[in-house]
Amino acid sequence: MSLLDDLRVTLGSVAVLAGDSIPPRHLSDRSATGGRVPLAVVRPRTVAQISAALRLCNDAGVAVVPQGGMTGLAGGGNPSGGDIILSLELLRGIEEIDTAAATMTVWAGTPLEVAQEAASEAGLFLALDLGARGSCQLGGNLSTNAGGIRVIRYGMAREQVLGLEAVLADGTVVTSLNKMLKNNAGYDLKQLFIGAEGTLGIITRAVLRLHPPPGAITTALCALDTYEDVVRLLRQAQGNLGGVVAFEAMWRDYVAYNCEALKLQLISGDHRFWVILESTCDGAAVEGFLAGCLETRLIADALVAQSHKEARDFWSVREGLSTEALPNVVVFDVSLPTARIGDFAEICRAALRQRWPGAYVFFYGHIGDSNLHISVSAAYGPGEDMHSVDQLVYGVLKGFGGSISAEHGIGTLKRPYLGQSRSPEELALMRKIKAALDPKGILNPGKVI
Repeated sequence: MSLLDDLRVTLGSVAVLAGDSIPPRHLSDRSATGGRVPLAVVRPRTVAQISAALRLCNDAGVAVVPQGGMTGLAGGGNPSGGDIILSLELLRGIEEIDTAAATMTVWAGTPLEVAQEAASEAGLFLALDLGARGSCQLGGNLSTNAGGIRVIRYGMAREQVLGLEAVLADGTVVTSLNKMLKNNAGYDLKQLFIGAEGTLGIITRAVLRLHPPPGAITTALCALDTYEDVVRLLRQAQGNLGGVVAFEAMWRDYVAYNCEALKLQLISGDHRFWVILESTCDGAAVEGFLAGCLETRLIADALVAQSHKEARDFWSVREGLSTEALPNVVVFDVSLPTARIGDFAEICRAALRQRWPGAYVFFYGHIGDSNLHISVSAAYGPGEDMHSVDQLVYGVLKGFGGSISAEHGIGTLKRPYLGQSRSPEELALMRKIKAALDPKGILNPGKVI
């Protein structure tokens, strides 16, 4: 029998999609760089089925590409043609919420927003939060070590994980659903799979750390005139205000473009930088802090949201959905020392505009965790495409000692530049780990390394 026949017999014919029955959503993530048709899409409902599917593919030497919600921007879930897509979309649900341990045991295909709502209903708080919360899946979040808007207080995705279950290339199921915050019994094996983008094993379940609800959050929008003031505002807010759960900086042209597209009139005046500041302190405390910042001219103006709608208006500008409609838009996700982000943005913008006059070049990011996003939309010449900008952006970044990926992963799009952020010795060790866990190289080949 063929591999597809074996998969149909083992998992059931309804779980194996091939040919014209493969939905287009499985061909590319949001980077729009995919398009090759896989041999089949397999949609298991149990860990046993995942184990069996991997064992069959490993024996046949056929590549397996795991997929979650396909909200990634680095090509990590794209098939290369002739491979098997292992979709986790049916392996979903909340297995348990342990209020005593403040943990949630969740299946990998569960959308992030579903897990957030379940935690809230139990009187707890899941700190991981992304703009794609409604469609991204937790397995993908962990496989890319997602960040998001709460990192400044709660840390990256890996900081939210206490235990993990994963299936290796040969079908071996490694279950370590630890609930304890302290567990130093040997190697922390879960860290092998978090951020590995499915190249070392397929994450199937996770025990997530939950937190007390942050309570009411006060949201403010501040206008500033220099990047140095942005950094000073961050440090003063952390030191003198406290309870900072988000700190999002946006450059002037990004705010102007989105406000015009959204028909929003926020703070008047032509200010170079805008910051969304969220704190668990009450409105009076935040207003008092901002009044002091106005007196010292640290900030030029500020608004404190008086309703949930006003807060959502602030965040709608930051989420920048309007810019996604631009032609050939590429979104970069980099990190570099916080103090150097302002200089990097100026040099990078100038280089991009010199190469592609008239290009849209937008900067925005979390700043407090050293993460900067860049959106670029340009009209490219003959022989160029939307990723012609990659070499220029990463070339400028190299001079600042930054990382090519802060939270979006490596996938295929950043793989050629990984050597800028990792030493030859680190890359060699990554390859040794890959060879040990996936000797036939079937798990998401061509991704990361």
